[in-house]
Amino acid sequence: MKKRTLARYFAACALLGWAAGAYAAKPLTMVVPSGAGSAPDIVARLLADELQSRMNQPVVVDNRPGAGGIVATMAAKSAPSDGNTLLLAQAAVVTLTPLLYRAAKYDMEKDFETVAVVADTPMLFVANPKAGIKSFADLIAQAKAKPDELTIGSPSRGSVPHLSGELLEQMTGAHLRNVPMGTSGQAIQSVVGGDTHISVDGIAPLLPLVKAGRIQALAVTSRQVLPGLEGYPLAKDTVPDLVLSGWFMLFAGKGTPAARVKALNEAVNAALKSPALIQKLQTSATYPVGGSVADARQFLAREKSLWAGAIRKAGLEAE
Repeated sequence: MKKRTLARYFAACALLGWAAGAYAAKPLTMVVPSGAGSAPDIVARLLADELQSRMNQPVVVDNRPGAGGIVATMAAKSAPSDGNTLLLAQAAVVTLTPLLYRAAKYDMEKDFETVAVVADTPMLFVANPKAGIKSFADLIAQAKAKPDELTIGSPSRGSVPHLSGELLEQMTGAHLRNVPMGTSGQAIQSVVGGDTHISVDGIAPLLPLVKAGRIQALAVTSRQVLPGLEGYPLAKDTVPDLVLSGWFMLFAGKGTPAARVKALNEAVNAALKSPALIQKLQTSATYPVGGSVADARQFLAREKSLWAGAIRKAGLEAE
């Protein structure tokens, strides 16, 4: 009996060693749905640097911008499910694009294995200093008292910033007049220049303008006060359920062996504890998340429900 048990043990070890060697013999490719220098690309490259040593295999970042993330996602979907092709995708690509574009023939829960939530960055509501809006509560009160009088500049239709403004209205009954812009940069410049009263976007491009006094911070949409953001009001203290972020998740191809998914998840969690990685992420107001594979699946289900509801209530249809 003992001999058979030992034989099974050594056979299992040999199999695991062979599997590890088979993976290490090939590069791990991380597909990113945006170009070099973008926020997803930066997160992917920081993570790739950490994973190379932890997974004992080279990691290549494959930038595939285009069509709102569809190009990259479909490429990752069609790759072999051998655990060597991953997708590092941002919130909009995962939850919004499949609902807003008919060409997006994918569902992340059905077509991929969820590995981990890597990092997130909260949204920030801001106002032009001359708009007369003293606080987040004041913004909501004014928007209720004078419907459609306050303007909010938003980037492209169906983007996370656009729908963050929609969620504010849906959760509070406030009414803002949306002024659509082509890009986040244009929306930010419109509130800096006073062409619109307020705007909302990820924290990184807004914080320097807040510190320079060119715009006023109204509320951060994080669940808790984050390092570097002390002193800024939390949106949830005024609107309890208004917790929003732009985030980044790692996926493997559907059918990737569970042991490989678990190994990737563990490597990501170890990487996210690296002081160097944490510091580099925080320079762009991005914060490590991590957690188990089950945590990631639950997070994805919640986020899909949140943004699908926002799209439905906003009356947006797929194009």
